[in-house]
Amino acid sequence: MQSDIDIARAATLKPIMEIGAALSIPAEKLIPFGHDKAKLSQQCLDELAGRPDGKLILVTAISPTPAGEGKTTTTVGLGDALNAIGKKATICIREASLGPCFGVKGGAAGGGRAQVVPMEDMNLHFTGDLHAVTTAHNLLAAMIDNHIYWGNELGIDVRRIKWRRVVDLNDRALRQITTGLGGVANGYPAESGFDITVASEVMAILCLAENQQDLQRRLGDIVVAYRQDRSPVTCRDLGADGAMSVLLKQAMLPNMVQTIENNPAFVHGGPFANIAHGCNSVVSTKAALKLSDYVVTEAGFGADLGAEKFFNIKCRKAGITPDAAVIVATIRALKMNGGVAKSELEKADVSATLAGCENLGRHLENVRKFGVPVVVAINHFSSDSKEETQAVMDYVKGRGCKAILCTHWEDGSEGAIELAEAIVSMTGAEPSAFQPLYADDLPLIEKIDVIAKEIYGAQGTVMDHKIRAQLQRWQDEGYGGLPVCMAKTQFSFSTDPALLGAPAGFEVPIRDVRLSAGAGFVVVICGEIMTMPGLPRHPAALSIHLNEKGEIEGLF
Repeated sequence: MQSDIDIARAATLKPIMEIGAALSIPAEKLIPFGHDKAKLSQQCLDELAGRPDGKLILVTAISPTPAGEGKTTTTVGLGDALNAIGKKATICIREASLGPCFGVKGGAAGGGRAQVVPMEDMNLHFTGDLHAVTTAHNLLAAMIDNHIYWGNELGIDVRRIKWRRVVDLNDRALRQITTGLGGVANGYPAESGFDITVASEVMAILCLAENQQDLQRRLGDIVVAYRQDRSPVTCRDLGADGAMSVLLKQAMLPNMVQTIENNPAFVHGGPFANIAHGCNSVVSTKAALKLSDYVVTEAGFGADLGAEKFFNIKCRKAGITPDAAVIVATIRALKMNGGVAKSELEKADVSATLAGCENLGRHLENVRKFGVPVVVAINHFSSDSKEETQAVMDYVKGRGCKAILCTHWEDGSEGAIELAEAIVSMTGAEPSAFQPLYADDLPLIEKIDVIAKEIYGAQGTVMDHKIRAQLQRWQDEGYGGLPVCMAKTQFSFSTDPALLGAPAGFEVPIRDVRLSAGAGFVVVICGEIMTMPGLPRHPAALSIHLNEKGEIEGLF
């Protein structure tokens, strides 16, 4: 059996200008990065205004397990299948972070015969967008320290600097650091720390901004610190928003590549869904909607994280309406949620599969709460038995929904034709009755409680007086209308990653809250989730190398 990287290398790529031509984008409206990657120019984006929108399809999943779910693979397979049945479809996914590539998760380009290519470029430096975000973020950090060094005219309370630094790697040693050591010439000693780049507010801003002007406005709104009287100091106060916008000018433009079947794919932005809002950029999604009949996008991890944030943050802020949703499940992942060890997954176990279906059932119920039509895609593995597959189909049918067996990993678009036809049928009738889960004017504390109870199935939240007081201050200062972005483990509805399935009766502990005024949401850090991940005992980096032909091995 060929590996994903072997399949990707064997693909015949078309020149990127031909991929653009399929979307009626003239060659001069693209900015090429070699022969197989390009950015949409600002002129191209400007000329899309006024065109009608296509249909927007969200691909989400059950709670992830080490057994794998294949959300991005299904996104690619569905997009290819829609094109195969004569629809003009574009895929919109996020860019890969180097952290998980060299850590444990691997790349983010799909798999098998449902991949986006060039896969190696996409999973490494691509067009440099994540490096631009890292640099812009750290420029602001440097300008804060520099301002204090040269007299601190803004009166920043050095004990209340909120802006940390970022790097696009997993490095636990940088979670908490001390800066300014070494004497007067190096500034004032202060506590700080690093987050991973994909958790940066700058990354969230890049993915939520509508255009270059909105980008600079949002950057200017970033609250970096407070004075002793608790009044905020913004990026705009420091004068850093202009230079940051310059660094992000090209990164703001969507990237276009192609699938193995030579269909267009926009790959832009990379916020994680467990510690950020987990969706590709608004500008790429909106451009794809103007250029296509169907846009298939994905949101990270399970529907309790990515889909919830897609609906409550991205759709709300961008003014877009999803037409349908796909929940991806695998028999293997369902069995793990049903209590089966990874080493025993090859054995057929209908009872464990049904036990794990409780996880699928809660995700299905949650997506329906947003008024969006939904279908289940069973991403097929060769070890799946017919009895297990039928049990899942019967379970889903019993909840008034349809489950479709998909073999796109092995068969490409042909393996997702039934799913594509179901999507066309679902979106051809009445428009979805989409609505966010909570109103803008609901107090911040109540928004957190709604998500904990309605999405996670918790009996409530636990937060100390200090956190409640901080939320109330933001409420009083005019930030109460913002949505909340929950940072929580992806492995469970609860904050305990070992609590699989569909747990109930638990509480969600709130450890910290952070204001992302530029992005336009409040980050709520739950349980032990880290905004700077660490490497596992045996990171993927140990297996990544160049072979004797100069080819990359071990990346995926």
